[in-house]
Amino acid sequence: MIDTEVKKTGDIIRSGGIILYPTDTIWGIGCDATNRESVQNIYRIKQRADSKSMLVLINGISMLEEYLENIPLQALDIIKQSEKPTTIIYPGARNLADNLVAPDGSIGIRITSDLFCRKLIEITGKPIVSTSANISGEQSPATFHKIKTPIREQIDYVVNWRQDETAPSAPSAIIKLEEDGTITTLRS
Repeated sequence: MIDTEVKKTGDIIRSGGIILYPTDTIWGIGCDATNRESVQNIYRIKQRADSKSMLVLINGISMLEEYLENIPLQALDIIKQSEKPTTIIYPGARNLADNLVAPDGSIGIRITSDLFCRKLIEITGKPIVSTSANISGEQSPATFHKIKTPIREQIDYVVNWRQDETAPSAPSAIIKLEEDGTITTLRS
C-alpha cells in the first residue's frame, strides 16, 4: 500500500503538481523544492507572501550537502541530539527554487524520519517543500480532518495515507544557525 501511494505521489511531484501529505509533524502542502512554478503555486494556495520562505524536507545528510554551500559543524550535533523533529535554518542555500529561499539566502531544512516522506524523497530524488496545510495566518491543522476545504480543493493530489489518525500533531522545533556559529532557538 505505502509503495503504491509513494509512486502515485512521486508522479505528481515530478509533473510539477502540489500534494497534501502526512509528515513527521503535521500534514503539509508540498511540491518539488527545485521547481519555481510549483513553489509559487503553494504561495498562492496559502495566500502567503513569497518573502516568507517555507521549509524543505530531505532524507539524509548527503542530500543536505547538495542544497547548502556549507554544513555548519553545529548542525550535525543538533541533528544527532534532537529528540523530536527539528527544522534547522541554514545560511547559504543553493540548488533550490529561488522563490523558496529567504531574502538573506537562508533555508529551513528538516531531515524527515517519516517513512512515507523518506520514500517519496528517494523515488523523486528531490527535496520536498513542507508547509502547514492552512491559509497563511490561520492555525495549523493538527489532524487531516481539520484541513479546510478551500485548501483541499486547490491541491493536485491528496495522499491516501494516515488520514484516519486522530492524535493531534505538532510542528517541529526550529533552530537558526548563523554563518558566525550563533545558534538561536525560534520554536522548541
